[in-house]
Amino acid sequence: MARTSPVTDWSVDFDVLDHDYVADPFDIWDDLRHRCPIAHSDRRGSTWLPTRYEDVTAIAHDVEHFSSLEVAVIPFDGEEPEEPILPYGLPPISADPPLHTWTRRLLLPWFSHTRVAGYEAMTRELCSSLIDGFAARGRADAAADYAQQIPVRVIAAILGVSDSHADMFTGWVRDVLEFADDPERRAGGVQGLINYFLEEIEHRRDRPGDDLLSMLLHSEVDGAPVEQSLVLGTAALVLIAGVDTTWSAIGSSLWHLATHPDDRKRLVAEPDLMPFAVEELLRAYSPVTMARVVTHDVEFAHCPMKAGDKILMNFPAANRDPEVFEDADKVVLDRAVNRHVAFGSGIHRCAGSNLARMELRVALEQWLRRVPEFHLDEGQEVTWAGGQVRGPRLLPVVFP
Repeated sequence: MARTSPVTDWSVDFDVLDHDYVADPFDIWDDLRHRCPIAHSDRRGSTWLPTRYEDVTAIAHDVEHFSSLEVAVIPFDGEEPEEPILPYGLPPISADPPLHTWTRRLLLPWFSHTRVAGYEAMTRELCSSLIDGFAARGRADAAADYAQQIPVRVIAAILGVSDSHADMFTGWVRDVLEFADDPERRAGGVQGLINYFLEEIEHRRDRPGDDLLSMLLHSEVDGAPVEQSLVLGTAALVLIAGVDTTWSAIGSSLWHLATHPDDRKRLVAEPDLMPFAVEELLRAYSPVTMARVVTHDVEFAHCPMKAGDKILMNFPAANRDPEVFEDADKVVLDRAVNRHVAFGSGIHRCAGSNLARMELRVALEQWLRRVPEFHLDEGQEVTWAGGQVRGPRLLPVVFP
């Protein structure tokens, strides 16, 4: 990640791609909540960064003043094509009502509790086979060898595409989300995804299967088939949103357990805590920051926001607000009251939250069952990606 000029005052010149921010944003959020709870920056256009739970959730629910038509935290720097490949973006996440309403309704059945329960056995078997690949070595990259391998294969099964292309999917998703300072690479990731799904759509026109992509292609809304660009955008969303977000949550949770042995030992000794632990780890290490666009001039919490300004929906900071969470900066594995917003808030709350929870729970259960003792590999670097999605990309660990 290229470094820009250093930040001297986070309240008026923040940079979410700053190396220090990506590595450890928590102290910065604490400082801003006290000094300037909604920071501002002109580094990539006029942008606001709320850090309090109350402000983040209020903005998330105000669809009149804050639109979801541009959800990318880092704007695209490259030359925009005259005719966008995806004129509707990635619905429903990048859509306002009414488009948001019916595209979300199409997706929800595929991520219901009942449907997700049907994916659990496959996920558990996958996790076990991944651990088989490195268990005898006594060391692994818990991010690259494990966390990053799970969601992409589960999502491939849901979309009905071959998981043999998992590395290719992973590359495209990382190009889209992690290389904000490389417009050519970012555009290439988008184009790769679109070209792939165009081919898959052609295969399914006359031979639909029992998969999400086939359903989208053969659905009708108000008596008319869903436009192909909407099918493409929604399929791309499912892959992008379902992969990097969940692998980041799994990786961050494993980082926590590797660096907090008391929590690791407790979770091994008390496996019934896992449902509470999953929610707490999601709260403490929420991976996703989304964006909203100000629709017209408005003053919010004494901040003069102008039409076209971006708001970075800092759900991770909201989840560490001490006004809402007692001991907000501590991981409390048995936290009983946990109204976190790791999956967002309002109409855009993550449609795949049931799937993400299941994958995180199963990934941790299988890991701790097979690798109950582990810690960071001393002398090896842990690296993090940030911006849209924060999580470890290299996480070397050792174990007996």
